[in-house]
Amino acid sequence: MKFAFVFTAATFSLLAQIQRTTDAQVIEARHETEKKLQAIAIVERKIMVPMRDGKRMAADVYRPKDESKKYPIIFVRTPYNFNFWDVKLGAPRDLTAELDAVKRGYAFVEMNERGHFFSEGNYDILGAPLTDGWDAIEWMSKQPWSNGKVGTIGCSSTAEWQLAVAAMGHPAFTTMIPQGFGAGVGRVGGYYEQGNWYRGGAFQMLFAAWIYGQQNQVRPMFPPNTPQQELIRASRMFDLAPQMPPVDWAKALAHLPVMDIIKAAGGPDGIYADRMEVSTGGAMIKREPNDPAWYRGGLWHDDQKIDIPGFWFMSWYDVSVAPNLAAYNHVRKTARPEVANRQYAIIAPTLHCAFKRAKEDTIVGERSVADARLEYDELTYGWFDHFIKGGDSKVIDKWPKVRYYTMGSNQWHASDSWPPAEAKPLTLYLSSSGKANSVMGDGALVASAPTASRPDTFVYDPMNPVPSLGGNVCCTGNAVAGGAFDQRKNEARADVLVYTSDPFPDGIEVSGTIDVTLFVSSDAKDTDFTAKLVDVYPDGAAYNLDETIQRMRYRDGYDKPPVWMEKGKVYPVTLSGLTTSNWFGKGHRIRLEISSSNFPRFDRNLNTGGRNFDEVKTVLARNSVHHGGVHSSRIVLPVVKR
Repeated sequence: MKFAFVFTAATFSLLAQIQRTTDAQVIEARHETEKKLQAIAIVERKIMVPMRDGKRMAADVYRPKDESKKYPIIFVRTPYNFNFWDVKLGAPRDLTAELDAVKRGYAFVEMNERGHFFSEGNYDILGAPLTDGWDAIEWMSKQPWSNGKVGTIGCSSTAEWQLAVAAMGHPAFTTMIPQGFGAGVGRVGGYYEQGNWYRGGAFQMLFAAWIYGQQNQVRPMFPPNTPQQELIRASRMFDLAPQMPPVDWAKALAHLPVMDIIKAAGGPDGIYADRMEVSTGGAMIKREPNDPAWYRGGLWHDDQKIDIPGFWFMSWYDVSVAPNLAAYNHVRKTARPEVANRQYAIIAPTLHCAFKRAKEDTIVGERSVADARLEYDELTYGWFDHFIKGGDSKVIDKWPKVRYYTMGSNQWHASDSWPPAEAKPLTLYLSSSGKANSVMGDGALVASAPTASRPDTFVYDPMNPVPSLGGNVCCTGNAVAGGAFDQRKNEARADVLVYTSDPFPDGIEVSGTIDVTLFVSSDAKDTDFTAKLVDVYPDGAAYNLDETIQRMRYRDGYDKPPVWMEKGKVYPVTLSGLTTSNWFGKGHRIRLEISSSNFPRFDRNLNTGGRNFDEVKTVLARNSVHHGGVHSSRIVLPVVKR
């Protein structure tokens, strides 16, 4: 015991020493970057920019020192902390992006969204007035050092606002580079995700964890007349970052009722479940997928025309790649021809906003997708050089409209459209003798529809849901790790139906939208059905590619009243949201998993037919998938031959 104690203490001492050395190196590097920035830039921090309602948003401006010229503006607006001083570390934060922009001849403007850090007002997720975006662009485009052209860039919440503000048509808003922007997409085509709040009408639980740290309506603020220099001085001591108590989200998200999750975790009141004065439509968890409140905030919907060039970044293991691609395609179809021709996209094999974290051997979850790197900085500055600096377009003219990475073959491909024009549908039908339960069952994907109807049945218990294992996720705290993971543990469950194709003799590429149509029945008034597309390796490893869900009450459409199921009646339902690019190599098989839960990726349907968000009682559901005869349950895959 004495030896163990000494070893442990020595280990901690060594780790502390390593950490101090690392911190010292980081501090030195950041000070050096700050010195370089000060040498070439005019730096103005904590500028309080007035909005039309009198509230002021905090901005930092970095621009070249040569005041004889006017400069294009790269604008970054975010709810996240960009305070120039890292209070915890006692050093500047990483200012590499700012330095790089100024070196390349740009003014770089950062601004905090309303209700965050030094910006005044209260925050309402994607409900900050669209006029804030307009007013910010108006202010910066009128500055004497501005050339009158503004381009935006950012990922996640730093991207989501760009679409709706772009649709307002401010003449200075010249181009946008939205990255991982799904929570800014409200309704597009058949997707009524309302900023990723829903998938198939089910609540995506990432927002309970994310909003916990964001709905900070009660927070410290400086008096409106505080001088700029005092704000700068104060920001070296207080960056106003909330210190939220740590939460075990895997446990917290299991709390019922769903509307009390944040309260039970010790979080603040706010827009998640409590009606606040600032809210554009009351508690978000209480809304339906087509609630009018979704159309009064900052979300972009497909009736808002975007008419500026866009460079759209997406990733296969993000929470929202399917509706993001739908938004991209919609803008290409509806913009003026010369603008529609200036919409480009990149789809990377990474997690949410992890584009630049790709490596020579990129591991996403447990699966290697090899060297998935791109020269993102050169691409984005090539874009800005043309659209807001006025450079030659010859570089961009050579670009493909869509660059997408095919996992499995681990290659970047080029296409003029998404899905690729050469993709042809391959239909595989669900088949079994009624025993598709688990990977040990006899579920199969076959080329011809079975003639006999033999349903597969399982019991869905909301108190024992199928756990989320990897997936296309973000922002769920420590509850779900994103990416590709071997699914065999879940596939051993009797409440997971497993349908697998024969091995491919030569391999096939699947690139595009995957449609899953099921014929289902239940003894519950309402329930969910989930689908997961899986690549099965010759050794049996089963890696998830994409996943979706459908709440049956919304099967007739999200713009229609909910409808209930009748016991024993069979209903057709087409699930939305599956898309990927994957090479199923020689000896690989395609697998489709069907169940009624994927938790805590999605909230559990309690099967009562009630409001779900305020319920604690659950009902067991006996659910069936029918195939054969008139019930042609199937999956349609877009296959690209090379």
